Amino acid sequence: MSKTFTRAEVAQHNTEDSVWCIIDHRVYDLTDFIDAHPGGSVVLNQVAGTDATVDFYNLHRQEVLEKYKDLCIGTVAGETPEIVTPEPGSLSQVPYAEPLWLRPQFKSPYFNDSHRRLQKALREFTDRYITPEAQEKEKDGTYISQELIDRMAEAGILAMRLGPGKHLHGRKLLGGVIDGKEFDYLHDMVLSQELVRSNARGFQDGNMAGMCISLTAVQQWLRNEPLRQKITDEVLSGKKKMCLAVTEAFAGSDVAGLRTTATKTPDGKHFIVNGTKKWITNGMFCDYFVTGCRTEKGFSVLLIPRDEGVETKQIKTSYSTAAATAFVQFENVKVPVENLLGEEDKGFIVIMSNFNHERFMMVCSVVRMCMTVVEECMKWCNQRIVFGKKLIEQPVMRQKLARMISLCESNQAWLESIAYQMCNMTYAQQSANLGGPIGLLKSHATRSAQEIADLATNIFGGRGLTQSGMGKVIEMFHRTYKFDAILGGTEEILADLGVRQAMKKFPKAML
Repeated sequence: MSKTFTRAEVAQHNTEDSVWCIIDHRVYDLTDFIDAHPGGSVVLNQVAGTDATVDFYNLHRQEVLEKYKDLCIGTVAGETPEIVTPEPGSLSQVPYAEPLWLRPQFKSPYFNDSHRRLQKALREFTDRYITPEAQEKEKDGTYISQELIDRMAEAGILAMRLGPGKHLHGRKLLGGVIDGKEFDYLHDMVLSQELVRSNARGFQDGNMAGMCISLTAVQQWLRNEPLRQKITDEVLSGKKKMCLAVTEAFAGSDVAGLRTTATKTPDGKHFIVNGTKKWITNGMFCDYFVTGCRTEKGFSVLLIPRDEGVETKQIKTSYSTAAATAFVQFENVKVPVENLLGEEDKGFIVIMSNFNHERFMMVCSVVRMCMTVVEECMKWCNQRIVFGKKLIEQPVMRQKLARMISLCESNQAWLESIAYQMCNMTYAQQSANLGGPIGLLKSHATRSAQEIADLATNIFGGRGLTQSGMGKVIEMFHRTYKFDAILGGTEEILADLGVRQAMKKFPKAML
């Protein structure tokens, strides 16, 4: 049973040989912790024998107390701790921290019980398994563990990340929480938004992002059915990894400028591939590369196994090397013609067909991450004391929060509307009608992210520039939000796409 102490008893422990304090009605013995305290011994000596609750929460979150819970020796007699530690899988109680459809006082026409079951199961899975590893890998820069990959494969998470389709039929998703046949694009949105809550942008891409944007192309365009099934089974089981290799030092959004070549052998049975690719997500650990190449009369896409002549080198970017970003070199690589995706010289449609879902997933992630930033700012403003007042009592801070909340809520609403349209359109209809709207939404969402990152950093001050402690999420977001603004098509390219697609349908009668 926990011991109890009076406040008078705690007050007696205020010497260098005995340092006690009270935090949230709990009593902590810090005597042996002083020399190990990251902030030094002086701060702890200053609060010895006192109630340090306000001082503590002016600098730290509850998770710090959880980390050092062994220092707690009891509670204050007649008093009960007020701060509750959330259980894995629980929803945040902070206003605007969750999408509106997850707040109990609101309703939504889009979501049903299956979406809520999936969200709950994914939240718990992420909290228990993904977040701990993500935080570890984000720091040391190493790649995702095979253990986590296997766990996600078994739960059906790898398969769900490809979006709705026959590949989900017959699968037990998260132990049967939903049927694979009922998985739609709103479930897809839930999946993307829950996985991003690990708050580790480099690991976020290192967590099989390459597979998400490459295996879909294999499933849709690889005509060799036995090979297609073999590759799909290998990748979705986690035994093999795959990435998309299109971007080069010579060409990014300008796919037509690619220089990697694929030349047919005289017998017509193989392609010989030569060239380089750059900024390839997951390229360092992948077994297969879905690769854009120049062929005799156009542009083609090949499935290239990691084999002799394929070399990868790590590229360090603004986020963690946990993303496994690579420079890839193909030198006289021999690839069977059966590995061609789609038709020879007509590979542009293969690449373009992938973009809608890739950009949709990116919007899901960046919008949800913006909400997490808002949550962090709301917490900070409610606990930080400046000039004798909480930050939230300052009108200028409420204006910043209002702007951030407005951007998040509007982007989430637009996203849910797009997801609903995707649920009610065929693949061909999506391609014909949603390329522009998704492009505009991605451009707007990442412009919003830039503003939110700037406002959040100003709210946190120096902590928003520090990779540990209270502002670590803000620092990470401010440093990495630009990846979503560039990958999958830059803001300018996508904004232009949206307008051009709209103008194609401009009624002549309005001229």
